[in-house]
Amino acid sequence: MPYPILEFDETREAFIEPSKVIKPRDVPEHIVICFFQEVLDKIIEEHDAKMLVRNKWENGPHPLYEIEHKGQRLGFFHPGIGGALAGSLLEEVIAFGGKKFIVCGGAGVLQKNIAVGNLVLVSGAVRDEGTSYHYLPPSREVDAQKDVVAACERVMQEQGIPYKVGKTWTTDAPYRETRKKVAQRKVEGCLTVEMEAAGLMAVAQFRDVAFGQILYGGDTLSGDEWDNRGWQSRDDIREHLFWLCADICLTL
Repeated sequence: MPYPILEFDETREAFIEPSKVIKPRDVPEHIVICFFQEVLDKIIEEHDAKMLVRNKWENGPHPLYEIEHKGQRLGFFHPGIGGALAGSLLEEVIAFGGKKFIVCGGAGVLQKNIAVGNLVLVSGAVRDEGTSYHYLPPSREVDAQKDVVAACERVMQEQGIPYKVGKTWTTDAPYRETRKKVAQRKVEGCLTVEMEAAGLMAVAQFRDVAFGQILYGGDTLSGDEWDNRGWQSRDDIREHLFWLCADICLTL
């Protein structure tokens, strides 16, 4: 192979295999992966969350917490930013004992009809990143798990929450989202752009755990100029999305 990223090795056991170096813990099987630190801080304080694993990395701790939600155990953690870190943290939480995951995050939007806060249920991702290629053979896209997508839809319909279903573009380089690439991804049918979905989906498929992801519309690349739209200040949207993902996760 001329490019190392395409040298997929189907060998199941790695040199550092998570199940061999990480001891299982008494953790919930249902886990919300949440990118909103201020939401997690609020939940930790208001719901007396229990830290199950401190899980420190070189950039600081990425603890796994637990609360009770609707009479069931629910875990949650922040996955960091970028597919490599997020995928590695997912690997560790799976090794601890997590089995069913729903992710909530924000994303840049590529379509003008997606307003700030509009929800996008991820049906697949264009693999314009690196992590997924270590877990799945090379391909242009990775598909979401259909049964988990259906579970997300059931809960959102029951709660009367509007949403769109579509592909996301996962990239490692937010400052290299060129006009040419944006136009190409639009043609491919991508609704959003972010940095982790493809890698997380690939890890989940490789480890055979349930996984789904919901994004909310943030900044926009749909016009002639980039517009931040103040998307990170939407505290209510972000907290409501966490609890929606918690509700969905517990149905898996």
